[in-house]
Amino acid sequence: MKRTWLLFSQTVTVVLAAYFVVAVLKPDWVGRPSFRGGVVSLLEAPSTPAAVPEPGSLSGAAKKASPAVVSITTSKAAPRHPRSNDPWFRFFFGDQDQAQPQAGLGSGVIVSPDGYILTNNHVVEGADEIEVLLNDSRRAQAKVIGTDPETDLAILRIQLDKLPIIVLGDSDKIEVGDKVLAIGNPFGVGQTVTSGIVSALGRNQLGINTFENFIQTDAAINPGNSGGALVDVHGNLLGINTAIYSRSGGSMGIGFAIPVSTAKRVLESIVQDGRVTYGWIGVEPGELTPELAETFGVKATQGVIITGVLQSGPAAQAGIRPGDVIVQVGDKKTTNVSELLSAVAALKPGTPAPFSLVRGDGPLTVQLTPGVRPPRARTPRMQQE
Repeated sequence: MKRTWLLFSQTVTVVLAAYFVVAVLKPDWVGRPSFRGGVVSLLEAPSTPAAVPEPGSLSGAAKKASPAVVSITTSKAAPRHPRSNDPWFRFFFGDQDQAQPQAGLGSGVIVSPDGYILTNNHVVEGADEIEVLLNDSRRAQAKVIGTDPETDLAILRIQLDKLPIIVLGDSDKIEVGDKVLAIGNPFGVGQTVTSGIVSALGRNQLGINTFENFIQTDAAINPGNSGGALVDVHGNLLGINTAIYSRSGGSMGIGFAIPVSTAKRVLESIVQDGRVTYGWIGVEPGELTPELAETFGVKATQGVIITGVLQSGPAAQAGIRPGDVIVQVGDKKTTNVSELLSAVAALKPGTPAPFSLVRGDGPLTVQLTPGVRPPRARTPRMQQE
């Protein structure tokens, strides 16, 4: 027993001595800071976990929103030559139907656990097949639920379980200068996050859509970003990236996104009714200028002047006539034609709404029941990505 205890004591002594030597000569081996001349070496101090983002980092917003942003690949059959069935044409010129199918690339945002995806109409327009690639590498074939060329929005649906969804933000509360992130799949390189600020609000008369109320941002948006997400610093959806101003085909710091308030209205209309309907009153509006005000003898200094009224249209039935200046529709002020168009479009057809006018030198309020706006072709001038 005495011999065993002696052997144990000697073993402990050797181990402690070895530990002491290692701790002094190689402190990093045992996870201790070294002491050189009584000063702790910071270079060899044990590192602390870096779990908290640095101040100003937008990594939290990116991690929250990115899983719900998808890549969209479309394909459609190559167009047939009009004389491809003519045997003489084929004899001289060969088979003209050997062209490869046309492929397209874009992005989208999952907004519902049921698989509904918001994207741009121009991303999926005319497509025969649509494939969606999730950030977790899952793939699914998508079905077009509905489209709205007037706002250039489309609703797709996929059938997958446990889908990540994005939180819808409030685009009516953002301000110029707010930080934003643009998330999408530019040039097909894979999901990419770029940052910038809100450069302007309410951009219109760009010739992109019929109804324009764009958020302008300098966050880089490139081909393939169309239909992707513009999010705030909390990772909430503010808009659907749609177009850029570009002379080179790439980002020049001027991009446009459809506000989520518009996208939400289109989504609800398509899912519930299968289509989007817009209010219409049957007038010819014009920007109020001093010359027009003098011509019609009106004292208003702001608003939208009515230069023509469709006979038997909703506005005519409500008593609106040329020379009236519309200053407010419901609770929305109208200072230009674009604002009037958007305010009227947002009205529910068949439901009366108050219109505040200036006629001559006095105010006037009429109850106007809008009709359904007839579709109208759009002529885009801006590059859509």
